Amino acid sequence: PGQLMGAASVDLPTIVVSSGPMLNGKWQGKDIGSGTDVWKFSEAVRAGEMTLHDFMAAESGMSRSKGVCMTMGTASTMASLVEAMGMSLPTNAALPAVDARRMALAHLTGKRIVEMVEEDLKPSDILTKEAFENAILANAAVGGSTNAVVHLLALAGRVGVDLTLSDFEIGSDVPLLVNCM
Repeated sequence: PGQLMGAASVDLPTIVVSSGPMLNGKWQGKDIGSGTDVWKFSEAVRAGEMTLHDFMAAESGMSRSKGVCMTMGTASTMASLVEAMGMSLPTNAALPAVDARRMALAHLTGKRIVEMVEEDLKPSDILTKEAFENAILANAAVGGSTNAVVHLLALAGRVGVDLTLSDFEIGSDVPLLVNCM
């Protein structure tokens, strides 16, 4: 969010390429999440339902590659919302960091930023009230981080979009479509 706020401040053509999420963790043949499951497992250890040895084995399988948390924490949430607002190319939020398609995405992003410079397409042209509303709806649909609220409000303030907490009510009827652990 900070880089996007900086880009909005200078209002020069900008497009975002995130690092992408790490691969899912694995333990005992099951997918485990870097954020969600570590809390669940630590509670199980405290309750005597899991040994410390098993906890350490599970924890060692959580971070299998480079990238941001593969659960819907702040980084994955904001990558999704940046995409929903039109500040990155499609698939930016979802492609794992180690996926070979990330190189093609970077190439296409480089091509697009040159076009954006030629078009003089700036964050102030893209980050409209409608773009923020789209991000709010996307956040509800993906079960995004509650941190998205403060980040979207701060970004909206940076570009002069009148966004308030009450605007987030538009997402209250949106069904949860994604479970990223």
